[in-house]
Parts: sequence; structure tokens; C-alpha cells
Amino acid sequence: MAEGLAPPVTVALTGASGAQYGLRLIEALVAADHEVWVMISKAAHLVIATETESELPARPERLAAALAKRSAARPGQIRCFGREEWMAPVASGSGAPSAMVICPCSTGTLSAVATGASNNLIERAADVALKERRQLILVPRETPLSAIHLEHMLNLTRLGAVILPAAPGFYHQPASIADLIDFVVARILNQLGIEHRLMPRWGAPASPRA
Repeated sequence: MAEGLAPPVTVALTGASGAQYGLRLIEALVAADHEVWVMISKAAHLVIATETESELPARPERLAAALAKRSAARPGQIRCFGREEWMAPVASGSGAPSAMVICPCSTGTLSAVATGASNNLIERAADVALKERRQLILVPRETPLSAIHLEHMLNLTRLGAVILPAAPGFYHQPASIADLIDFVVARILNQLGIEHRLMPRWGAPASPRA
């Protein structure tokens, strides 16, 4: 773990729509002074280029630099791993413990994690989180859902994972797309037990957003 930072949180972006949620989550974790370990699938790179004005580099070193610049991270605060970087700490239960969030989580990744496929580092890291009883949060953004998707979600919930759909609410009267994104990211941070100012908790007075 980098000196002076809170414990690492692993964030994986896969090929579902909703790349903005994952990118905003990285920014929020950086702002909360956590070390952030990042993995981005090949399909997620395509989604990011389609849904945002960013086209992030694929090589881990360059990707870490681009994300650090985007989120104003401290040197070494963001670490990125390649799709088959099997010596990464997330690839083994003997590596440093880390909560993991797959955001967004494609239904293909959902299936792979539910069945223990471990064909790439993202899937293996999720498998490690499950077997080590570490926190695993999956953020699917798919509609409608088939029985296959629902069965995988139920199985993962029974294994201890949290299924947190990218389904923003409207009771906070969002004024922008950014407000809707922050709603979901705030829910993820709540699950992780990380304080934030993205939006007030239910029943609490409003405070300025980070």
C-alpha cells in the first residue's frame, strides 16, 4: 500500500454501458485518499471512447498516468494492471487485501464471475475476492434482464457479493447527468464505508458536492 493512503480499492471497468460511473468512482476514491487499483477490459476501452470524450491508453503505465491526471491523484495513488498480469496482487489471495468494485459490470463478466471462469485478471480478481470473503460489488447496467442474468445475480448474492444496479433515483431532484452519476457512485461508497460529499444521506441536510 502506498504510504499515507487509505487501503486500496480495486475498480474494474468492463464492457457494459455506463463507463462514466466507473470513471467517477475512481475520482471519488482518489478524493477520499484511497489507493486505487484499476483494470479496464478491452471492451470497456471501446465503451469509454464511445460514451465519453476520453480515449484512455491501454498500456497500464500510460493508463495510470492518464487516470492520475484526470483525477488529480498523488504519485503512486493509482495503479493499473493488464488483462493477463497474473503477478498483480489482486490475482492471489496472498496478495494485499482489497475491496473490489466492477463498475460497470457487463453481463458477460457477471456470468464469468458467477461461474468462476477466471479467464482474465478481472475475473480472477473477483474470484479471489469471493474465496477470501472480501467485499465484492458488481454494478450491472442492463435492461431487460433475462432469467440467466437474474440467476447469476442471485448466486453471487448468496456467495456474499453485492449486486448494485446502476439505477439512479430522482428524489434528490437531479439537475444534471453528473447528479445521476453521483447518485450511483454515492451508493457504492456507502457500501464501502467511505465518507463522501457527493450527495446527502437520506434524512441528512444537503452539503456541497465534492
